[in-house]
Amino acid sequence: MPMLAIHDQPLPYVAKLPERPASAVTLAVIHCTELPDLAMAREYGEKVLYDSGTGNSGHYYIDRDGAVYRYVPGTRVANHVRGWNAQSIGIELVNRGRYPDWFDSRHQAMTEPYTAAQIAALRALLAQLRHAFPNLREIAGHEDLDTARVAASDDPAKQVARKLDPGPLFPWDEVLHGSGLVRIKADTAPARP
Repeated sequence: MPMLAIHDQPLPYVAKLPERPASAVTLAVIHCTELPDLAMAREYGEKVLYDSGTGNSGHYYIDRDGAVYRYVPGTRVANHVRGWNAQSIGIELVNRGRYPDWFDSRHQAMTEPYTAAQIAALRALLAQLRHAFPNLREIAGHEDLDTARVAASDDPAKQVARKLDPGPLFPWDEVLHGSGLVRIKADTAPARP
């Protein structure tokens, strides 16, 4: 497989994120941005949300045309999934998801398909990451690891999933085929510190 072109666009606070050795990475977590485009995803990623001066972001972003952007190096811990950040790399695919009504119980369907270019780029990225991070053996969707439910924005008496990404249209069989990665879920593997 040819080397994938990766566009480095480090977040402004990347130097404030904790460092880790490549050997610490055991898991890739697949997300969708649940936003309309890459520019808005970047804007969200740049927001400082913590006293450390950092925010929430994946490591890699894959746009609809298959272009891959690195916002955080894999040797830094990014804030992308509760309880699993220390050992994982977050990969975000640009996709509307439930945007803009993330928690409205009437709008929980995720109907935008992932593009063939995105999936091809993801497969190539995972192959490269397997070489760069020798202990990378597992993969999960954000929805597999963050199973919390929250009050619906339209009716607080109802509960909706906090995270549904990458969602029902994500082609797990295609992505897993030949990847050497095993899909895990929170109920089958405990979170590690």
